[in-house]
Amino acid sequence: MSGAIGVGMVGHAFMGRAHSQAWRSVGAFFAPPLTPVMAAVAGRSAERAAAAARTLGWASAESDWKRLLERDDVQLIDVCTPGDTHAEIAVAALEAGKHVLCEKPLANSVAEAAAMAAAADRAREHGVRAMVGFNYRRVPAAALARRLVAEGRIGEIRHVRAQYLQDWLADPDAPFTWRSDRERAGSGALGDLGAHIVDLAQHVTGQRLVGVSAVTGTFVPERPLPEGGTARVTVDDAALFLARTDGGALASFEATRFATGRKNALRLEVNGSKGSLAFDLESLNELSFHDAAEDPATAGFRRVLVTEPDHPYAGAWWPPGHLLGYEHTFTHQAADLLTAIAGGTDPAPSFADGLQVQRVLAAVETSADSGAWTTVEGSGGDGR
Repeated sequence: MSGAIGVGMVGHAFMGRAHSQAWRSVGAFFAPPLTPVMAAVAGRSAERAAAAARTLGWASAESDWKRLLERDDVQLIDVCTPGDTHAEIAVAALEAGKHVLCEKPLANSVAEAAAMAAAADRAREHGVRAMVGFNYRRVPAAALARRLVAEGRIGEIRHVRAQYLQDWLADPDAPFTWRSDRERAGSGALGDLGAHIVDLAQHVTGQRLVGVSAVTGTFVPERPLPEGGTARVTVDDAALFLARTDGGALASFEATRFATGRKNALRLEVNGSKGSLAFDLESLNELSFHDAAEDPATAGFRRVLVTEPDHPYAGAWWPPGHLLGYEHTFTHQAADLLTAIAGGTDPAPSFADGLQVQRVLAAVETSADSGAWTTVEGSGGDGR
């Protein structure tokens, strides 16, 4: 399959801007088998949607996302809205025969995510594809880490440590937004940040979490509203949990928006019987690698600059040593999705993968509420 594919995007704020950049650049650097045509962007306000279309490069604007499903020039729906709308938009788009890219976390609940995964399964029978947007899988250094693990370079995995640390809510006077509202966001740091590290840890190691023991906390119970007054914060500010994988590894996870001084510190370390890997998003062009077979007198972590032509994704961009950034991960995501649609293959991560992550998040909340070890639904064991 080749030619053009019309894209309709729902939402045009932070994620919409990142996705728009990807649709604009993917053809120039990756030459995917399908050429994306930025047909229309949809938003709740006709005026703001029209302004976004002009700024971000979309050919037209709609004030109702349902109009995108009726347009013959749109074959792919890109969902960049808050979590409470994901299920309705994605299921409707799949039932209308449109391919779907949906931002993470897939939904606000396991029930919604299960409905979305079921809709994706039905749509697949008609050649329609769906993917959830865990973009950090597509940082070249993280993709290289996955490759090294799959090649057995660090041996049997024994420990996984994952953190996602931010501080943008540490100020108690920071205003209330939709991300502080459980009805719209589903959860707080757990879904916003924790979903990323759960997916990335599972992706790099090839192992899934089967059980968790968790605590969560809300440090600022009320926040000021822009129009005056305050609103109650109904989500977690931080989540910490221990876990075991289906491969027998022990894991720890921390997600917080109160780590003062940390801006976007997503960190993953994996220790194995033959070596270790470590990644930090704030140094996203680097992977730290330790080979335990080296001479003990000089052995230790070494810095790998992941910009070589044979490194994942890097060869499509600049000469070695010329660094990439956050925005490039969305371009890689777009390239992989377009290639999968053209080839009639299932893109990854799938909606089923998104559902599995949602089940982990649900187990974390259950454990935090009960104080007990909690099995991840569908994992086939309690992991203890």
